[in-house]
Amino acid sequence: MTTLLIADDHPLYRDAIRGALSNSFEQLTLLEAADLKETVEVLHQTKDIDLLLLDLHMPGSGDLFGLIHIRKIFPDLPIAVVSGLEDRDIISKVINIGALGFVPKTTSAAQISLAVTAMLEGDIWLPQTYAADGVEVDNEFTELAVRVASLTPAQYKVLCYMRDGLLNKQIGYNLDIATATVKAHVTAIFKKLHINNRTQAVLIASHLQLARPEAGL
Repeated sequence: MTTLLIADDHPLYRDAIRGALSNSFEQLTLLEAADLKETVEVLHQTKDIDLLLLDLHMPGSGDLFGLIHIRKIFPDLPIAVVSGLEDRDIISKVINIGALGFVPKTTSAAQISLAVTAMLEGDIWLPQTYAADGVEVDNEFTELAVRVASLTPAQYKVLCYMRDGLLNKQIGYNLDIATATVKAHVTAIFKKLHINNRTQAVLIASHLQLARPEAGL
């Protein structure tokens, strides 16, 4: 029995994935989630998921945040990133963070089945147009992602607000916390990211293409 989780906020795409895979796997359990919060809840409730198909831009995911967040909580979970945008830089980044593959939403049903089969066997799957060039290993980027994953949700939000140019007082107002609490978060962020100023924090957040998660995450 193979168990997959489709995490995507578009019901039609989830149905398309279900149709593509149901015809290729005899014993298949397909679970669904529509946002990052629901995805994490399903992962906590179901311990034997063989592969997560993760939409990079579903609610709560915030570009690479969803992948980094899930990799932190479930480091051994095989993850395939799904996206409507086929960007070579993003493909390289998700693989360096630890995804097993990148599946564009334009991928045909037959190719989706082949991709899932390959990833279930532990192979990395990429679009044909990209796979020929391969993925360059970027240990520095991977280490940055690991450091960002060590941040608490509150610290992560503060980091993203710093990237947006907000002052501590403005961040405190947006998060409904005291300015002193924001300062404590900033100090902790600097320590965890091995940096010593806001400029470096902004560069890291921009390099990782981080976006703030939605409320409740």
